[in-house]
Amino acid sequence: MTVQENNVGLRSERGPVLAAVMLSTALIAIDSTIIATAVPSIVQDIGGFTEFPWLFSVYLLAQAVSVPIYGKLNDLFGRKPVILWGIGLFLLGSILCGIAWSIVPLIIFRVVQGLGAGAIAPTTITIIGDIYSVRERAKVQGYVASVWGISSVVGPTLGGVFSEYVDWRWIFLVNIPLCLLAGAMIFTKFHERADRGHPVIDYRGAALLTVGLTLVILGVLEGGQAWAWTSATSLLVLGGGLTLLIVFPFVERRVPAPVLPLWVFQRRLLVSSGALAVGVGAILLGLSSYVPVYMQEVLGYGPLVAGFALAALTLGWPISASQAGKVYLRVGFRMCALIGTSLALGGSALLLLLGEGSSVWAVGAYCLVIGLGMGLTAAPTLIAAQSSVGWSERGVVTANNIFLRSLGSALGAAVFGAIANAIIGGDQVDPGLLTTAVHRIFIGLVLVAVVMVGLAALIPRSADEAYKQPAPVA
Repeated sequence: MTVQENNVGLRSERGPVLAAVMLSTALIAIDSTIIATAVPSIVQDIGGFTEFPWLFSVYLLAQAVSVPIYGKLNDLFGRKPVILWGIGLFLLGSILCGIAWSIVPLIIFRVVQGLGAGAIAPTTITIIGDIYSVRERAKVQGYVASVWGISSVVGPTLGGVFSEYVDWRWIFLVNIPLCLLAGAMIFTKFHERADRGHPVIDYRGAALLTVGLTLVILGVLEGGQAWAWTSATSLLVLGGGLTLLIVFPFVERRVPAPVLPLWVFQRRLLVSSGALAVGVGAILLGLSSYVPVYMQEVLGYGPLVAGFALAALTLGWPISASQAGKVYLRVGFRMCALIGTSLALGGSALLLLLGEGSSVWAVGAYCLVIGLGMGLTAAPTLIAAQSSVGWSERGVVTANNIFLRSLGSALGAAVFGAIANAIIGGDQVDPGLLTTAVHRIFIGLVLVAVVMVGLAALIPRSADEAYKQPAPVA
């Protein structure tokens, strides 16, 4: 039977699946912010001040390199077993993190969490693409966006409460009931019907891609931090990773079911939406890393007030994302992305007006504008890419887009970090030098946003025909 357009929402027939997807999304959304406010308590309890940045790096690394693999597994074995595996890994990682006795085991256990998140992130979005038409997703994405908006407020608050009044370990242990509930809902409520045939796994391609991406992203994340860019270690890590990635496409051409099909990089819509994802990741990382530092070290505000500006960004994103469906249904994916990238460009340009006497309200307002632009860019372009392929390709396309956003964040961390370190030149932070460094980073954000406007213009007009297609058959 054909699914009716108005049969959308938590009380509809597909409501339980949507609720399960939202809960699964909440696991990784909350985890992305809850640990930040708990770092001082963790270090005070188990030590490892110099190693604590790895808590973030290894999680991002594990998630980024595993996303393309899980995307292919989604298309080979279906969405249900992959997301249940991801929830199980995330649950195991959370339990292990909660009982970690020192910083090194905690870092290792964060890898397990990251591998679980790498399965959850693309699969939830792919499930939405499977069970809802493009027109229906205009409304459904508002539900999913609300999860990120609520998590951006709940995550840091929970982290602070657990660290100050209970115990930092509960930032991980709180995931136990959430994982069990999400897994139970997916297992009982989500039923998929797909002819998977006899799946063939590309082990060589998976190994080359995983190891190559691991080395490259590790080199980008830690270059200039754990080791110098020109050191032998940096050259070995980056050189080895790039070599494996160069070999990867030659291997993929000769296998019947490549883990990352090369056609993903040959279609104009997929290339433009993927490149936009890189820009989104870079801008998000630049803002979340340096706006709080600028507000505390230059403007003299405390951590709580500094978090306000970042909250404006993280709240502006889901607010506009929840309305993006109405925009692209009216004007099309291409124009929606142009509006979003133009807002991001305008907000980034406004950041250049900030100085040593700027107000917190100005910083928050500019970040809000950028967040609104990101919401009109990220989700619609991903939906356009999903809608251009069938069920058997949707997992790969979704995973590729999410991976490229993570890659953009990693590249942003490296480039913006190198800019800041070159100007500040030491551990002692001088407000004047920091202001100069942050302004250079803001100029970098403007340049990224300019490129994104150009990429949005390259989205083919044919993509706008996607939302005119009939709803999927249930």
